[in-house]
Amino acid sequence: MGPQALRVSGELADGVLPFLAGPRALAEHVVPAVTAAATAAGRPAPRIVALVPGVVTADAEAVREKAHEALALYEGIPSYRRAIELSGASRAAGLAVIGDEETVAEEVRRYREAGATEVVFTATELNGEEDRRRTWKLLGELARG
Repeated sequence: MGPQALRVSGELADGVLPFLAGPRALAEHVVPAVTAAATAAGRPAPRIVALVPGVVTADAEAVREKAHEALALYEGIPSYRRAIELSGASRAAGLAVIGDEETVAEEVRRYREAGATEVVFTATELNGEEDRRRTWKLLGELARG
C-alpha cells in the first residue's frame, strides 16, 4: 500500500483491497491516492474494499488477546507496518473491530465514512462458531440497509 502501488492501482485497477488500514489510513492516504490516480488516468473512482479483522462478541477482552496472536505476524512486514502506523495503531490487533453489535456497527460506519465502498470482515472465526455467526448476522443486516 505504498504510494506507487496506490498510484498504479488507481491508474489500472477497478479497486483495491487494503488490509489492516484503518479509517484514518483510508481517509488520509489510500482513498485520496487511488482516486487521484484514477481521475488523472480518466478512469472512474475505484472500489475500496476494506478488509477488516473483526468479531461480534460478548467477550471482547478474550478475542482481543486472540487477535494479538493471530495478527502479530503482520507487524513485521513493512507494508503492513506502514498501514498500521498510518492508521494510528501500534499493533495490528489495535485495528481489529471487536465488541458488541453496536460497537461493530459504529466501526463499519467509520470505514464507510473514510471512503470504503465495501467492508469485508476477516478473522471472524477467532472466538468460535457462535461469535462467527453473530458477526455474519450483523454484517448481513448492515449490508441490507
